[in-house]
Amino acid sequence: MTRNRSQPRFLFLGTSTSVGVPVIGCSCRVCHSDHAHDNRSRSSIFFEGSWGRLLIDSGPDLRQQALREQLTAVDAVLYTHEHLDHVAGFDELRAFCWRRDSPLPLYGSPETLAGLARMYPWAFSVADHQAGYVHPEPREVEGPFDFNGLKITPIEVQHGWVRTHGFRFDHPSIGSLAYLPDVKAIPEQSLELLQGLDYFVVDALRHEEHHTHMTVAEALDTIDLIKPNQSYLTHLSHELAWEETNRSLPPQVSLAYDGLALTF
Repeated sequence: MTRNRSQPRFLFLGTSTSVGVPVIGCSCRVCHSDHAHDNRSRSSIFFEGSWGRLLIDSGPDLRQQALREQLTAVDAVLYTHEHLDHVAGFDELRAFCWRRDSPLPLYGSPETLAGLARMYPWAFSVADHQAGYVHPEPREVEGPFDFNGLKITPIEVQHGWVRTHGFRFDHPSIGSLAYLPDVKAIPEQSLELLQGLDYFVVDALRHEEHHTHMTVAEALDTIDLIKPNQSYLTHLSHELAWEETNRSLPPQVSLAYDGLALTF
């Protein structure tokens, strides 16, 4: 059955932290779990609707994610930051360029786009451009912008030493949704941009304190502060068993999982 692409869908391609789950060489119970939701690829989102098909980050598992979800086209890529677990699948974008007559728009902060150009100079060099490879069109994001009727607002957050953004999306067909996959703290001015949300997706690495990611408790405190209608936790480590952790959460909060699709 062919999907109606005008029907909005926010699809979790991946929900893990940078090392994935299971973790190489780990013998913990989550890494050896037979529960489908304890198998997690690196965090990424496919967001489609009347505005088109938007990919959020191109992590190292993009090829497997696209094959699993039968993705055949992407109209643009939106980047949160330049850490490898969010950009290392960049070369896989060429599969989405083969059937395009125009360059693939890449949206991100100036720092993120500069980082991509350093990592993948062959793609950004006009002189070195070859047919069949990634042909990007960098578009710097410093404030809210319109993507074919979808309002996108960058939300600057604290995450390590790299300037990092989450994003708020507003459209009549979805209401309002914010996605903050890598965050330790949210500055006051960014909190103001997160008011009145219908859906909130936020980093919740583990229960134990971490210096660049929110814990589950910190994510829940943030949710209490923002008061969205429904929230999902993502960027999950192997220290969180999906079924057990999910049972401990408030009714309006759930752990996300690979393949979860929010439809509107």
